[in-house]
Amino acid sequence: MKILTSDQSARYHEKGYCSAEGLVDSNWLAKLNAVTHDFIDESRGVTASNTRFDLEPDHTAAAPRLRRLNAPVDQHKTYWEFASTGPFADIAEDLLGPNVKFHHSKLNFKWSGGGESVKWHQDIQFWPHTNYDVLTIGVYLSDVTMEMAPMGVIPGSHDRELLDLYDQQGRWTGHIRDEDLPSLDVDRAEYLMGPAGTITVHNCRAVHGSPPNNSASPRPLLLCAYSASDAMPITTLTAGSQHAEVVIRGERSRWARFDPRPVLMPPDWSKGYKSIFQYQQGEEAG
Repeated sequence: MKILTSDQSARYHEKGYCSAEGLVDSNWLAKLNAVTHDFIDESRGVTASNTRFDLEPDHTAAAPRLRRLNAPVDQHKTYWEFASTGPFADIAEDLLGPNVKFHHSKLNFKWSGGGESVKWHQDIQFWPHTNYDVLTIGVYLSDVTMEMAPMGVIPGSHDRELLDLYDQQGRWTGHIRDEDLPSLDVDRAEYLMGPAGTITVHNCRAVHGSPPNNSASPRPLLLCAYSASDAMPITTLTAGSQHAEVVIRGERSRWARFDPRPVLMPPDWSKGYKSIFQYQQGEEAG
């Protein structure tokens, strides 16, 4: 283990997630927050969501309301330096083994005063791979309390079945159907919070989500997804990204490993993908 404790690793494999305070130090936080604030200022001049910014409907120059900075590692070298050489890389190696690939990144803001919820979902249906050694690591860029709508994860859900993210009419919604939620016992969800620098890790099959943020403070969460080297993406969703499938630890695998469990395929996004927020809010039909 390079950075996680044996207990944290065991929790990830048993429960499908783990978290830890203080794994991202003040130097990294200062650099990441400085760049992030620059992008918030840049968003003031944007009036509609685009390939860089996903905006809430009431975003304005005077009162910016960002849902997401898309692919931050492609937007600024500091994000990529952090994703490829910082503590995230050590965590990915601890949990996935010596050969690790970068997959994609996003920076979710969960803005104050009603920042939109993220409905219960699993990640892998958005970007299926040949196996499930795929995970997402996040870091809170500011202190996060329960009032700020931290991410919640349902223990053990990564070992249960994958659920349908299409509605009864066959439209992609990006969230689990309401009628499927009782079987998940969402009241058991553990909400991951802590001071700035706290990391979260969840497996690609783990059911997770978060409520609206009705506090007075935004909740910026930088997220990066990684896979074992022998987990191959089935779709081309991230093919245009500068850093997708870059090996950050070890070597590229010559063989793909296939998990016998099936995976739900997303819609054909060859003409463009929006964001989970737009799909879940019904702004884009799947």
